[in-house]
Parts: sequence; structure tokens; C-alpha cells
Amino acid sequence: SFTYLNKGQDLNKNIISKKIQKKIKKNLAKDNDGGDVFYDISYNGVDLSGNRYIIKSKEARNNESQVEIVLMREVNAFFYFKDDTILKIQSEEGIYNNKTLDMKFEKNVRADYEGSVLTSEKAEYFNSKNFLTISNKVKIKDVRGEISADLMLFDLQKQTLDIKSFEDNKINANLN
Repeated sequence: SFTYLNKGQDLNKNIISKKIQKKIKKNLAKDNDGGDVFYDISYNGVDLSGNRYIIKSKEARNNESQVEIVLMREVNAFFYFKDDTILKIQSEEGIYNNKTLDMKFEKNVRADYEGSVLTSEKAEYFNSKNFLTISNKVKIKDVRGEISADLMLFDLQKQTLDIKSFEDNKINANLN
């Protein structure tokens, strides 16, 4: 004797939701852009100032038309400075140029340095200029207080920081 539990139900229902189907199609379209996909990759190097770095990614894709460009997901970068300090940067996405050694970090960027935590939506490291720009919803928290701004410019060679605000926005600072 057999029992039919789904009697009268429509068996032609979608097993995968339309939202997930769109996501799969989007990922497949990305896979067909001509580049190769790599998993758990890392690049080690020395910047023009002689500081060591490692940039890692859970997933990376090269670009056939620009072979020096590597598109990354789930990015972690470590900068080992000559003064024995370490800067760690994490982001959801990133771009690494393996020729110029420039790096771009995007989406939920978090940087940790000497007890300070910086968050933003975008950070760019320009190796040739020894310069780091942080933009889009920038916040820094450390034992001295908190700062919010639109743009922060770090000159790594001169060890200077410029904090900027666009239009009529103000730089907010709460110092202890």
C-alpha cells in the first residue's frame, strides 16, 4: 500500500527562489567575462618604501584585457612597517594591481592599527605615491576618542594625516 503525501499539490513549483536564481545568473555572468577564478590566494611583496605586505583573498579573478588587475572578494591585507607596527585592512571586495602594487578596498572596509579601528566604504593605497586615501562614511575609534569625516588622506612617508569634509558637512570629533 502506498501513501501520497503531496496529493493535489502543484509539483511544478520552483525549487529555487527567483531571488536566488537571479544571484546565480549574475555569478555565472561574472564567470563568463573571460577571466580565470582562483581561491585562497595571496600576494607578498615590498612596497617602494621598503615595507613588507601580504594581500589575501578568498576568491580572485584576473582580467584578460588587463592582466595586471586582480579582482578580489573577502580581502585581508597586512602591512608590516619598518617601525615594527602592523596595519591590517579587511574588505568585502578589492582590486590589486600586481604591476604597480596599488590596492583598492571596497565595501565594509575595516583597518586596525595600534589600537585604532577605522571603518569606511572605500580605501585606496597608491604605492607609487606612498599614499592611502580613505573615503565614504569614514570613522576612526581609539582610546583618544572618535572622528567622522568624508575623506582622510594619509601620507605614509611623511606620517601626516589630512581630514576633509565635502560641501557643508562637518568633521565630527569626540575626544577623550
